[in-house]
Parts: sequence; structure tokens; C-alpha cells
Amino acid sequence: MSVKVFDTKEVQDLLKAASNAGANGTNGGDARTQQIVLRLLGDLFKAIDDLDITPDEVWAGVNYLNKLGQDGEAALLAAGLGLEKYLDIRMDAEDEAIGLDGGTPRTIEGPLYVAGAPVRDGVAKIDLDADEAAGPLVIHGTVTGLDGKPVAGALVECWHANSHGFYSHFDPTGKQSDFNLRGAVKTGADGQYEFRTLMPVGYGCPPQGATQQLLDRLGRHGNRPAHVHFFVTSDGHRKLTTQFNIDGDPLIWDDFAYATREELIPPVTGKTGGAALGLKADAYQDIEFNFVLTPRVEGKDNQIVERLRASATA
Repeated sequence: MSVKVFDTKEVQDLLKAASNAGANGTNGGDARTQQIVLRLLGDLFKAIDDLDITPDEVWAGVNYLNKLGQDGEAALLAAGLGLEKYLDIRMDAEDEAIGLDGGTPRTIEGPLYVAGAPVRDGVAKIDLDADEAAGPLVIHGTVTGLDGKPVAGALVECWHANSHGFYSHFDPTGKQSDFNLRGAVKTGADGQYEFRTLMPVGYGCPPQGATQQLLDRLGRHGNRPAHVHFFVTSDGHRKLTTQFNIDGDPLIWDDFAYATREELIPPVTGKTGGAALGLKADAYQDIEFNFVLTPRVEGKDNQIVERLRASATA
């Protein structure tokens, strides 16, 4: 039997009491937190009414949140349900509203960044571990501003998976060295950067994890195309968070994390001469990808996102 109780005084009073909203600071607490909790809790209560969600279903959801925390997958689920993409859509709209465009498109950060990678000048070789299944890859390009001029002193950070789809510091096999396939480069006066590395592959969510459990119930896969992540930071410009996909991957337009953008699929070119670059083979794959940074807004970087990130010491 479906009942509607959301609009009753008892429920509305309960919402205000639970969130401590309307206390005007007299009962302590943070007003912004009170406002957000009141709205989110109210939306949840309303959904229970509208969808006639049963107590069993509510407690199944609570138990799921416990598993999500135990698995450490909240940030992964945020990507898989489109929350991280939605935040990017909002920031794109904010840029459009102030007439700011022309830079390299942003896209999601994902949950696997690790701060503290060693910084090199201009060029960094970041494949620290042998990986017989992965061929050599060189990623290079130029960092410029909207005026097309090279940006000196920009910090380009790069991280990606190995041929098994695992990232160092998060590899369940424990076989990768710290900061394998992670690195950072400072650009010189020419604005150029280069990473010498190995070709990554796509990967999926942990099969027994909470994220894949929910995706299974939704009838969705949890796979990503092969890709490479970047942060680009420079004084006077906004920090860029982006990634590109490896052209030719069949999942480019079926990414469970919704990170694909048309401008972020650079061509992959076969080249020779890798031995002279210190690569493991003479033949290698080459990707040129240039970054265009946007200026700060009224002197501030309005797209900096504060979130919990892993860190380590090289």
C-alpha cells in the first residue's frame, strides 16, 4: 500500500531537526552544511514517498554504502554514475557564462592520482618497471596560453595504467615500483614537455567491488578505454585537469566514466629511433598533444577542486 507522508508537519519538522536547519546559528553548526543536508535528506525522503521505496530497499542501500566505504570506492562510483562528469559540465557552463573559451578541454580526474612524483626538466622517462606486454610510447607537446605563446615553467604531471590495467600505488598485485608510469616535467622557455613511457591499456572496475556490484544491477559495464591523465599547472593560468584516450580503443565512446571528449583523442603515429631515446625498442608509438591553458579569472583559479588525494615520497 502506497502512502504519502512527506508533506506532513511531522516529517517537515523531522527534516529541520535532523539537519538543524533554521537554527540561525543559535544551536551551532555550519549553515552551509545544514542547508545541503536539509535539501539532500528532503530529496531522499521525497523519493521514498514517490517511489514507494520499502524498508528492505532502504536498508539494502545503507548496507551498500557500508560496502562502498569498506572497498574505498566512493570516488570510483562518483565517476561511474556521472557525478564527476556533471561537475565538469557545470564548470564548462560557468566558463561559457563569462565568455572564457579556447583552452584544452577539461575532463575528469578520476581517483588514482598520487602527489609527489619526481619532477624533471623538459623530459621524463617514467617506465620504471619492465613490462613485456607493453610497447614503448612517447608523449610530447607544447604548453601555450590562449595567445599561442609557449608557457615556461609549467608543471605537467602524467599518470596512467600498465599493460594489466593497474596503477602504481593501487596495484593489487603489489608488483609495481613507487611512481611507475607517473611523472612530472617542468617546461623550459619553449614550453615543451615529453614523457617516455609504455602504452597503457583499458581496464575495468574491481569485479567484486561495490561499484561493479551496482553497475551490474543497472545492466552497465564498468570498463574504460586506454587513456593517460594530466594535470598542467602554471602561475597566471588556471590549473588544467584532463586526459586523452588512445585512438583506436573500442571503448572510446563507451567509457563507463564519461570522460571522452572529441578534442581529447589525439592520433597515434608509429615511429623508429626509439633506441636513441633510451626506449626498450627502436620502433615506438608517438602521441603529440599540446596543452592550451586559460587565464585566471579576476586573478583567481576558479576551477581548483579540493579533494582527498593520495601522496607519496619519491
